Amino acid sequence: MFKKKQGENEELEKMNTLIGEGTSCEGRINSAGSLRIDGDFKGEIRIAGDLIVGEKAMVEASIEARNVYIGGYIRGNIQTEGKVDLTPTGAFFGDMLVGILNIEEGAVFKGNCEMHEPKREEEQQDIQSEPVVEQAS
Repeated sequence: MFKKKQGENEELEKMNTLIGEGTSCEGRINSAGSLRIDGDFKGEIRIAGDLIVGEKAMVEASIEARNVYIGGYIRGNIQTEGKVDLTPTGAFFGDMLVGILNIEEGAVFKGNCEMHEPKREEEQQDIQSEPVVEQAS
């Protein structure tokens, strides 16, 4: 379902928490690890790892995670320094603040997205070393 590089596959296999299909939860989740939701969840999610929302999942939440992979339904807000992948079976309604946004053909996105500015030392040094105005000869 998710096409990932080998290093990413290893990371995604390290799910610490699972909300299975047919399970319904409401509340707040805080975790230093990753989370996969295949059931229903309503509330708040604050995790240091990745969030995977399976194809049959229904999530209404405010979300903070390293990366978010959406194969099901999310209504709410997402904040991540990493990336959000919205797959062909995924639907997102809300606002997000992300580093990278990937929307695949067939996915549904209704809302607003703001992307972080890249903060690379090399780019900042290049900008500082280049003259703003060239002197006329």
